[in-house]
Amino acid sequence: MISLTDSQKIGMGLTGFGVFFLFFGMILFFDKALLAIGNILFVAGLAFVIGLERTFRFFFQKHKMKATSFFLGGVFVVLIGWPIVGVVLEFYGFFLLFRGFFPVVVGFIRRIPVLGSILNLPFISAYVDKVGESNTMV
Repeated sequence: MISLTDSQKIGMGLTGFGVFFLFFGMILFFDKALLAIGNILFVAGLAFVIGLERTFRFFFQKHKMKATSFFLGGVFVVLIGWPIVGVVLEFYGFFLLFRGFFPVVVGFIRRIPVLGSILNLPFISAYVDKVGESNTMV
């Protein structure tokens, strides 16, 4: 069992609420207030979970500047009131930032009984394997 500090527990809660507000904001036709709250909670929760210094180092690495600019630019665009454009920018930036983690996530999902059998279907498996290979080359 992984033991978490109090600030990491707070961060997990903030991140969870951030994801909830982002999802709920998209369900309600890109409500800009919910998306803005979700973005702020998600980034704050990430900072609480891994720490301010590590968060700063993660986002502002030289080879991740393009991804960071898309992600944080998308957050800014949502905050100024263009939620659809902002969410598209955020998704692209999120994909670029976290693409190194996708093979690990796919490997974890393949061990889950129902989802693993879906990912191992011939057409889906070929696509997921291709995406996983191209993501590890960064």
